[in-house]
Amino acid sequence: MYRGKKISVVIPCYNEEEGLARVIPSLPKSVDEIIVADNNSTDRTGEVARKLGARVVFEARKGYGAAYKAGLAAVTGEITVTMDGDGTYPADQIEECVGHLLDRNLDFLSASRFPLEDADAMNFSNKVGNAILTLGTLVLFMRGIRDSQSGMWIFRSPLYKELAPKSDGMPFSEEIKIRAIRHPNVAFGEYHIRYRPRIGEVKLEKWRDGFRNLWYLVKLRCTR
Repeated sequence: MYRGKKISVVIPCYNEEEGLARVIPSLPKSVDEIIVADNNSTDRTGEVARKLGARVVFEARKGYGAAYKAGLAAVTGEITVTMDGDGTYPADQIEECVGHLLDRNLDFLSASRFPLEDADAMNFSNKVGNAILTLGTLVLFMRGIRDSQSGMWIFRSPLYKELAPKSDGMPFSEEIKIRAIRHPNVAFGEYHIRYRPRIGEVKLEKWRDGFRNLWYLVKLRCTR
């Protein structure tokens, strides 16, 4: 526990056995529950996760959002922390982020990667894509946010059911933030983190996923 709160970490994974082998051992001892959402991996992701003490939730439907839905539905902790299984997000800042959420009496905290401390942690095309999508969020929703695509969030666990994000794909990340921002009773904030180069093979299909995310923003703007 951390400051009297049970902490659950949710990690969606597709073929991340190499990254998980480093990520899980790096989690702070205050983490009470580790949930790995195995998105139908073809490698040893599930086996590695179990051996390292994680609870594995299997999700056969392909998609970043589908994996997250399976993992988040299994949370039993009071505070949920999300991160990828590729080592890009800082496990060593989990307590720092949870502390910020509690100190500021926030409900949802998005970990911002920008400005990057390590310029080599993200290639140029990804930087441009993130900038376009974050600008799109500002234009469509009139709310400034530094990193609309961050995959690390810290929030009070009961909030997930209330936000109820719909996407089964990559737009899940931007959608959950936007739903938190638009909710009249949710206190939303951002906190800067150190972003690192990924471990293992890149799974993102940049242009396809980028256009899908942008189109999803437009559709989300047209709904309540």
